[in-house]
Amino acid sequence: MSINDFDLKNWKELSDIWTDSLWIIKSRDNSGAHDGYYHGNFIPQIPNQLLRRFTKAGDYVLDPFVGSGTTLIEAQRLNRNSIGIELLEDVATEAKNRIATEAKKEITAEIHVGDSCSIETDMLLKLYNIKNVQFIIYHPPYWDILKFSQDNRDLSNTKSLDKFLSALKSVLKNTIKILEKNRYCALVIGDKYTNGELIPLGFHCMQAFQEEGLKLRSVIVKNFDETKAKSNKQAIWRYRALAGSFYIFKHEYIFLFKKTK
Repeated sequence: MSINDFDLKNWKELSDIWTDSLWIIKSRDNSGAHDGYYHGNFIPQIPNQLLRRFTKAGDYVLDPFVGSGTTLIEAQRLNRNSIGIELLEDVATEAKNRIATEAKKEITAEIHVGDSCSIETDMLLKLYNIKNVQFIIYHPPYWDILKFSQDNRDLSNTKSLDKFLSALKSVLKNTIKILEKNRYCALVIGDKYTNGELIPLGFHCMQAFQEEGLKLRSVIVKNFDETKAKSNKQAIWRYRALAGSFYIFKHEYIFLFKKTK
């Protein structure tokens, strides 16, 4: 069964579909409802590439960490249905408003306010009269690099790496059960420094997903040149790197997994 809308007889025409594991993206797509206003959001090109490659028009996509709604906006543009879960009501409201500016008839793009660790995902399936979702994109907080709220359920407020990974696993267990067998999910995550030590957060998370029985299919490295936290501060970060004997992060990971059980 095909998982996308490609006609591989004409595969040479798919030149805008990336197949390499290094993604160099020069600038963020800020068109329409997309906007880089929200700290910690990812660029729309990531869901665009993943959804075109691993879903078909009419499929359902789940995003357990909605944030500014990037995944849902992109899914809507591609005629994929999407369901989002967002812990923070004010963030969800802003995302809903943005998504509504590009609404399409007969295409679902809805956000549910709740905790992805415990929200009743089976009830979501019943609500939309579907048996499964066909793709999941996980873009959690990069532990405590950015604090998104004061809510103790917020993964950015976890007090240790073990607690962060435990909470992430709870989200995974609660959501991966509704992913259709032999379909794919992706985890977008980066690393961090703590007290002068590099914490390979990406690979810790990758291992956590593998421990839940998911099969790792690809590790993609994506560049980024500037974040809101480092905006217009390239010189001072270069000085800090030289003085502190470390390298400035210019990448994050996209781990692609397949559900085989």
